Amino acid sequence: MSAPVTAIVQGTTGVIELSRPEKFNCLSLEVHQLIDAARIEFEANPDIRAILIRSTGKHFCTGADLTEVKGLMGDPKGLNHFISFGMGVLQRLESSPLPVVVAVQGLCLAGGTELMLAADVCFAAETAQFGDQHAQFGLIPGWGGSQRLTRLIGQRRALDLLISARWMSSGEAKDVGLANYVVPDDELHSGALDYCEKINTRSRVGIAEMKRLARQGIEMSLDQSMQLELDAAVRHLPGADVAEGLDAFENRRKPKFTQ
Repeated sequence: MSAPVTAIVQGTTGVIELSRPEKFNCLSLEVHQLIDAARIEFEANPDIRAILIRSTGKHFCTGADLTEVKGLMGDPKGLNHFISFGMGVLQRLESSPLPVVVAVQGLCLAGGTELMLAADVCFAAETAQFGDQHAQFGLIPGWGGSQRLTRLIGQRRALDLLISARWMSSGEAKDVGLANYVVPDDELHSGALDYCEKINTRSRVGIAEMKRLARQGIEMSLDQSMQLELDAAVRHLPGADVAEGLDAFENRRKPKFTQ
């Protein structure tokens, strides 16, 4: 039996591919463990400058493996580990110094939406659909869905999705800010990979710092977040990549970042 998640290097992009199409790429404990292991591997590789999450088969991910969840109902310790480990995986993915791009086809529901929300940039196929199905089955999110969704698209829009369990088209997802790009179905994976390879020419340390500022600053007051950015800029500007970027600008050439 093939692994439910594969880690692939394509150019300067580390690809995490969900490979469980017969189960609609649902998220088991093993799947989360393999996603976490792939992230660690890619972050440790200085040649990798972005992570792309994609899936095989018709659908991106329809949520948690409910068969596994049902089997843990009589095991409070095991259930707690299942939920908390999954939340930790997505938190670590979200705070990765590498930019994380996700490519969504077919259905992206419940836990699949929570995985998508942990990424920085979302590509959606034209026929993709997004939603949160927890309410339909008496469940609630456990991997950050109620929190990230609210922060990303606003409380009313988030609550509409959470309590109605309705599906959202890729066009609507783009309109409300869930998806950044909507592309033809047959261009989804190539388009997302091309995007990764383009941003991979940027400074790795610069992008990591911008991610940190955006993620941390949103939780602060405006005054606090401005100070956060000021401190970061003063610390970052004397770096080697900034010197390379300024020299490239001055000499009208493309910069070659070493970090």
